[in-house]
Amino acid sequence: MAVKRGLHRNRAAGSRFPIAVFIFVLFLVPLIFFVGRGLYTSDKNDYISGPGEKTLDWRERVALQHAKYLFSKEVIDVIAASTNDMGPLSLDFFRKNNFSASWKVIGEKTSSVTDPEMNLTAVDAKQETSRVEVDDASDNHAQPLDASKLARRQLREAKRASRATELTRHDDESIVKLESAAIERSKSVDSAVLGKYSIWRKENENENSDSTVRLMRDQIIMARVYLSIAKMKNKPDLYEQLQTRLRESQRALGEATADADLPKSAPERIKAMGQVLSKSREQLYDCNLVTGKLRAMLQSADEQVRSLKKQSTFLSQLAAKTIPNGIHCLSMRLTIDYYLLPMEKRKFPRSENLENPSLYHYALFSDNVLAASVVVNSTVKNAKDPSKHVFHLVTDKLNFGAMNMWFLLNPPGKATIHVENVDEFKWLNSSYCPVLRQLESAAMKNYYFKADHPTTLSSGASNLKYRNPKYLSMLNHLRFYLPQVYPTLNKILFLDDDIVVQKDLTGLWAVDLHGKVNGAVETCGESFHRFDKYLNFSNPHIARNFDPNACGWAYGMNMFDLKEWKKKDITGIYHKWQNMNEERTLWKLGTLPPGLITFYGLTHPLQKSWHVLGLGYNPSLDRNEIENAAVVHYNGNMKPWLELVMTKYRGYWTKYIKYDHPYLRSCKLSE
Repeated sequence: MAVKRGLHRNRAAGSRFPIAVFIFVLFLVPLIFFVGRGLYTSDKNDYISGPGEKTLDWRERVALQHAKYLFSKEVIDVIAASTNDMGPLSLDFFRKNNFSASWKVIGEKTSSVTDPEMNLTAVDAKQETSRVEVDDASDNHAQPLDASKLARRQLREAKRASRATELTRHDDESIVKLESAAIERSKSVDSAVLGKYSIWRKENENENSDSTVRLMRDQIIMARVYLSIAKMKNKPDLYEQLQTRLRESQRALGEATADADLPKSAPERIKAMGQVLSKSREQLYDCNLVTGKLRAMLQSADEQVRSLKKQSTFLSQLAAKTIPNGIHCLSMRLTIDYYLLPMEKRKFPRSENLENPSLYHYALFSDNVLAASVVVNSTVKNAKDPSKHVFHLVTDKLNFGAMNMWFLLNPPGKATIHVENVDEFKWLNSSYCPVLRQLESAAMKNYYFKADHPTTLSSGASNLKYRNPKYLSMLNHLRFYLPQVYPTLNKILFLDDDIVVQKDLTGLWAVDLHGKVNGAVETCGESFHRFDKYLNFSNPHIARNFDPNACGWAYGMNMFDLKEWKKKDITGIYHKWQNMNEERTLWKLGTLPPGLITFYGLTHPLQKSWHVLGLGYNPSLDRNEIENAAVVHYNGNMKPWLELVMTKYRGYWTKYIKYDHPYLRSCKLSE
């Protein structure tokens, strides 16, 4: 019995131990739950204060010990660091550390989320969670969990909204960048060069501008296509209808270039043509046939455009080398009146200044009275002290009287002027000058005057430029003989007759040329206006002596140091190369190629603002660049005294002409 009671006691003691463990766990689980739930509350002081703090600290330690089995050390460190050092955890913190956004401790202070609606949502969720925890902590465990889920759900939604807003902002920034890039690209597009079909022109701002004219042209093109197919497939009725509608549309369209130019019957013609084209499409449409016909029409139109371009080039060159009737009339009238003057009245005052090297001397070689007057007048009007300026004009015997008479009637103020006749330079003869000797040869005459006997306008276009009189005139080659023409001068400024002076030029005499002979503005860009554009580098003499990428420069405004010219025998260098080019194997024509050769390595570059070129061919020059230039140059075919001149550049030239002058009125020269 004693043994049985001992066993019974041991069995009872063994059964009490599991019960004690069960009771301990039963109390510990709710304790862990409530302490762990405290991590999601915003501030433990809302419901624990005073002596309860020690109890809470103990509970937190117990909860953290058990939480180690549920969470990694990294998560626990983040929670502890954020709670102790920075207060409530924020959504931005988890973004930076790549944790889930659901890990968020809501505190009394606003989080880093900037959206006001998100802040309000977070505060409401915090208040709701705190209220549920205080009221129902002992009775209901599901409701606080629902509130926590609700708060996290609201935060996730707020995060999505914030992300969407951020993406929208990035899209807006991308659009702005694209628009800015498009604007920058549009600035580099030259609307003047694009011409009539430029997308930047005002008439193209409206996408429906002149849509009726374009529609009629498209209908005419398709009618021609179907007309040929109808004839090929033997459809006489349809062929006749297409031909009738085609003639009607062509008459209605006429020379119209805008909808406003069309007659009132145009809409009816469009409707009728549309019906016939629809019928033709049903009966005749064949993709291969239509494509072939359109390709043939395109090729034919391309050939016509090329032919018209050649004719246009020929006519523009022909117009460029002619003298307008008004200027020819002016020259004749002035010549007659000059030779009626007595000899004593044909002299200019202040002739003592002609050889004074301390004054500012200009060389101007021209056979155009009006052009020479603009050069002189513009220079004098913009000079600070006109009395120190001396103009040396040289012309041919045909215009010698006219040039003298004009400046006798219209003296350039206090400036000095002198006119000479190139034909009176007896030293300038064929035995001394290679160009004169070459011009007298039969081969040169055949080259310049016959130009390979062109039989049509288009075939003669490429050769006409070689027959321009300026390439045959010694006035054009006289620039290589400046020391011989003006032996007593040290420096002289050479000016072409197609320039306009806009500022005082005396500063050019102060420019240090560093021992060079020629001061000029360079014209080379990245790949154009370099030596290989003007010289034949397949010739060994050219290839051996010059750099094909050497920068070109411009005639028109050149400062020449005549002392250095004489030392380096510039005229002798010119003669050497001109003799070598008798067969035109080094360069074709003009004075710029031999100038580039002669002054190679002897040219000092001037600032570009001294001399702006291109007003005779380039419609897209910068207006500010033109107006700030000391000299503007109408180099090219579109001279300011011709009808070819670009209207927007003409005013710079005409403002130095008095069109109310009796001689100009009598020759019907007007602005």
